[in-house]
Amino acid sequence: MELYGYPLKAKFNQPQPPPPKVLPATSTVAASYKNRIPYHPESFSMPWMPNSYYKAAALNPTLAPLTESFPGLPPTKIVPFISERPNNVFTRHTLDDWHRSNMTNYKESETTRHNAERLRADLTRTIKDVYQQAKRTQGESTKDLGERVNDIEYWKSELCIELDAMIRETNSLADMQKRLERALADTEGPFQVAHKCLLNREKRMGIDLVHDDVEKQLITEIKVIRSCRERLQQCLDTVNAQLMCNKEARQELEKDLADKQMGHHIDSKCYQLKNTSRGIHYFRGVERIDATVSVPETWARFTDNNIFRSQSDRATSAKLRASTESLLMGTADEMWRQFSKVNDAFTSRITETANAKSKIQTHLAKTRQEIFQIETKIQVIQKTIRDKEVQLKVAQTRLDERTRRPNVELCRDAAQIRLVQEVNEINETLRNLHQCLRASEDMLQLLVRSKGVLEHDLVVKNNSLFIDQERCMGMRKSYPSTVQILGYV
Repeated sequence: MELYGYPLKAKFNQPQPPPPKVLPATSTVAASYKNRIPYHPESFSMPWMPNSYYKAAALNPTLAPLTESFPGLPPTKIVPFISERPNNVFTRHTLDDWHRSNMTNYKESETTRHNAERLRADLTRTIKDVYQQAKRTQGESTKDLGERVNDIEYWKSELCIELDAMIRETNSLADMQKRLERALADTEGPFQVAHKCLLNREKRMGIDLVHDDVEKQLITEIKVIRSCRERLQQCLDTVNAQLMCNKEARQELEKDLADKQMGHHIDSKCYQLKNTSRGIHYFRGVERIDATVSVPETWARFTDNNIFRSQSDRATSAKLRASTESLLMGTADEMWRQFSKVNDAFTSRITETANAKSKIQTHLAKTRQEIFQIETKIQVIQKTIRDKEVQLKVAQTRLDERTRRPNVELCRDAAQIRLVQEVNEINETLRNLHQCLRASEDMLQLLVRSKGVLEHDLVVKNNSLFIDQERCMGMRKSYPSTVQILGYV
């Protein structure tokens, strides 16, 4: 039960009965607690409350339940609770609570001792495992460092071998570079002849600025002629680029070799460190700093790529020297053969241009006739459209007038349906006619444009015949010696 005028310290699952009019005796209250198990969630977690707390709380009693029990009395006239115990002593806990608290403390103490014994056993086993694991881990690290040192020594030897071979190849390629520079200086004359022919043909107008067979042969001739300039220049550029690649590969090898030597020194020093070595210190947080930029696979692949690149550059350099030798010997003969091909192409092109001129005149006459006929058709379509528009006006006017019929006369009869169909059919017909008109007008524009193109093309063909016959073929009468081109004299 609860005592009025004191704070509530116990909660029960069952609802509290209303207070009786006559308070029970103290002995009855004590007997009622024996058969009830109170719930004290704060009994083991909160400190003991002093007696002064309860006295202070008693100054403001809770009068709501008594007010409900005695509705006729005001709160100030309710009879205060009179205790039967002397000196105002009240029971805060029962004897069962006291025994239960002791048993709980005994069990908690026993559980704590058991956990402490188990913890001590676990700590002993953990310390032993820590020593064994540390020894095993350090041994594995030392083994890995030794393997790492061996790998670095292997790649150092490979880098040294490849570096010596690259130095020899670079010197040989530098000698070939000087020969190419001398041969390139002797190709200026033949290049000017072919270049002027190409520039004259650039003065053609309109559609005749075509990449025809003559243009292709001239470009091929310029390529062949410039093979002592362009091809030799390209070969020289390739040689220069290859020299740069060789130097870069050599620098990469030297840099990689220097890095390997430094890494070998550091890893050898780390391999020799022990627990009794000097110079070991704490470096807090160093394990959280990941300064690595590669893994073993990428590390080995990096050096292997450097060696492979050097080998590839050396092979390319050797092939380049051989191809340069053959290029210098075959250039003169190739230029002379191309000169004959260009002359044949000019002759064929002049004949083809004359035939095209006559055909253009024929097509121009036919185009003018077709323009006249399409203009006639456009006029017919426009007249048909005007007639259909008048018919559409009649049908729409009928429909508009029939909308003014009164009341029930607004009937959707056969005449209404037919008028609607007539309007739709006329609209569809007008759309088709307008499409035909637009197509005819577009075709007329195309024909007019074609007429202008043909007329302009006649002027273009006359200009092209003059350039090919008079200017270009007039220049191509002599050709320099191939021996002089190659610089042999």
